[in-house]
Amino acid sequence: MRRRGVTVLIGALFTALLSIGVLAAPIPYVVLGPGPTVDTLGTEDDKEVIQISGTQTSSSEGQLRLTTVGVQPDVKLLAAIMGWFSDDEAVVPRELIYPPNETREQVDQRNAEDFAASQTSAETAALRKLGYPVQVVVKVVTAGGPAEGALQVGDVITSVDGQPVTTATGLTELIRAEPAGSTLTIGYTRGGAPATVPLTTRAESGQPPRIGVEIGQEQPHPFELKIDLDEIGGPSAGLMFALGIIDKIDPEDLTGGRIIAGTGTIDDEGNVGAIGGIPQKLVGAKAAGASVFLVPADNCEEAVRNAQPDLPLLKVGNLDEALAALEAVRAGREAPRC
Repeated sequence: MRRRGVTVLIGALFTALLSIGVLAAPIPYVVLGPGPTVDTLGTEDDKEVIQISGTQTSSSEGQLRLTTVGVQPDVKLLAAIMGWFSDDEAVVPRELIYPPNETREQVDQRNAEDFAASQTSAETAALRKLGYPVQVVVKVVTAGGPAEGALQVGDVITSVDGQPVTTATGLTELIRAEPAGSTLTIGYTRGGAPATVPLTTRAESGQPPRIGVEIGQEQPHPFELKIDLDEIGGPSAGLMFALGIIDKIDPEDLTGGRIIAGTGTIDDEGNVGAIGGIPQKLVGAKAAGASVFLVPADNCEEAVRNAQPDLPLLKVGNLDEALAALEAVRAGREAPRC
């Protein structure tokens, strides 16, 4: 009996050790959880997040908080099990965050690049709303191309067949909308004087139509603007950056003294795009004391499924809709919801 008891004890100990080993083993999943939120109107690491010099700025009684998702990249089985049973976390296959053909460093670098691009687009969209239009400027005229002798370096292209050109991407799209060999009326200004010129597009073999210029995008404004925020990646802060820029330059307080949270990509035209991690971002916003959450229109269905108590979800498809939603909140009116 004594020998049998010892055998049972050893077996139980071995099973326990094996269980501990299994629970501590790495698995091909990551855990997503609520990340930090940042007030784009405030400071981070003793530095203003949005830094503006050369013009008068205004202060706000409230906050405009961007939201993030925290990623736990090295997950053990026990952590995954806890994540599966958590209302605030999600367990997803590792390859969704870290594709097999990319290292973690490469993913982090891409996220940093996306974050920088989101800042640039946020600046462009916000400044356009503030009355500083984008200028699409001719940088190079291709020798022998359609524009040679018609356009000059420094010309600002303003329209194609009467359709306004508001971004460099928009100009490219207008030119490519017609087949090669089409004659387009190009509107431009030179030295501030408007003019038009007909140009017939050409295309090299397998290439889209062109008018024979290299262009750049400029947005003259009489002040310096910089976004200074580290340790955050991806493009989803674009909307909140754009709103922060407008709030700091426009005398009106967009927040009405409230804590406004939100997320969403933004392009140069001010269109707000969908993002990932809505459930975790809503949890983070609620913990930060947000009174409303700005949701990209394409994320509304997911947001409603993961709604937080007493956190209204305001549906926005572009910057104008976001500003209108905040105006309604300030006035005590109902804003469009998800």
